[in-house]
Amino acid sequence: MTTPTPSAAPPEVAPESAIHPVSPSAPQGTGADSRSPGRLAWNRFKRDRTGVVSAAVVIFFFVIAIGAPLIAKLYGKNPYTTYASARPGLLNAFSYPAGPNGGMSSEFWFGIEPQLGRDVFTFLLYGIRTSLLIATAATLLTVVVGVVIGVSAGYLGGRTDYLVGRVIDILLSFPSTLFFIAFMPVVYGLFVASDDNIPTSLRATCLILVLAAFGWASIARLLRGQALGLRTREFVEAAKVTGATPRRIVFTELLPNLWTPIIIQSTLMLPAYVTMEAGLAFLGVGIIDPTPDWGVMIQRGAQFYSEDITFMLFPGLSMVIFVLAFNLLGDSVRDALDPKSKH
Repeated sequence: MTTPTPSAAPPEVAPESAIHPVSPSAPQGTGADSRSPGRLAWNRFKRDRTGVVSAAVVIFFFVIAIGAPLIAKLYGKNPYTTYASARPGLLNAFSYPAGPNGGMSSEFWFGIEPQLGRDVFTFLLYGIRTSLLIATAATLLTVVVGVVIGVSAGYLGGRTDYLVGRVIDILLSFPSTLFFIAFMPVVYGLFVASDDNIPTSLRATCLILVLAAFGWASIARLLRGQALGLRTREFVEAAKVTGATPRRIVFTELLPNLWTPIIIQSTLMLPAYVTMEAGLAFLGVGIIDPTPDWGVMIQRGAQFYSEDITFMLFPGLSMVIFVLAFNLLGDSVRDALDPKSKH
């Protein structure tokens, strides 16, 4: 009689941690790999002191431009009143400010304007407001037109791309400053007779339209090249297979991948439009006196700088600070969004 052999014991099951070991250094959803590209760019930007300071300066200018009416009300002056008419003692016999440094005092912080006696501080506040309003509106319109045309041409290709490319080449061949000087009176003449006064709102609208009409070509060319490279990517082909329309592919597949060059170009375009608008005002084909404007103030100050540089000093210095800060901000934004550009 055989003795029954005991049944084999069941094999031990290894614990889960032994089968799939978890590295203590592996990210648990809070590491750098889990952060979005926007968050990473923001962290890089915060470490850039130049960019942070430039952003603070730019925000300061926009805040005083938006709050110009409130600041002027608290200050107790406005940019249109000729204070020397009611108080002749503010100007000397040569129509220059009687006080030192352009008439600067506790009553007139930045002095008064020669000949007319307007308050320089409030004139500058409203001048910044006018220039930034026109430049910002022109930048937004330029970006919208350039993005739509450039991305659409790059995606569609063929004849559309060829025609858009030739139009862009033609627009970029124009000497913009000379063309603006010659073309702006023609644009005004389309709406108002030559012997009538042109409303300030019409001048501002025409400036925005003309700046955008001849400014979209550069950003459209850049985005066209980017779209040409993206249209053969796998995610675009997958969208075509699912039956997506070209419009949907452009706006939902291509455009989200082009925000970096769009933002960079926008930050570089706005200060260029500020100086362009001021230059047209200085030459008398943009905003004109008595409407407050950076270019108007510099034009008026150029008439008196040999005797009193104060009226030209404040608008000129403020414009240099703003344009420099915005250009540095554009460089910092580019480095934050595209770190490889620094190498």
